[in-house]
Amino acid sequence: MEENYKLHRLRELADNDEEFILALAETFLEEVPADAKVLKEAVENANFLQTYQTAHKMKPTVDVFELGVLDKLIVVQDWGKFEKANEDVSSQLKDILEAVENAANEIRSDFNL
Repeated sequence: MEENYKLHRLRELADNDEEFILALAETFLEEVPADAKVLKEAVENANFLQTYQTAHKMKPTVDVFELGVLDKLIVVQDWGKFEKANEDVSSQLKDILEAVENAANEIRSDFNL
């Protein structure tokens, strides 16, 4: 439990309200893997605006669940924001996608979702 994500900041925010934490876990599963797929496609297609918007949307959740890739997500976000066509963010993207997948699998298991 909590190997690929952490809940201590969420517990603080939720004042240890387990129902609220469950709702946030469900929301994570509904939104973040789908956003990660959009991010992957946006980067692969050099869609800078979509890359920026999606990475920006994902940042608060990646941060609060402490997936350990916020710095890489910011690099990808900035790649889109500043249209850095000459830079390769594929390694950062790979790490983000892996972290999201691992966290989603673990959250499903930990919360029986």
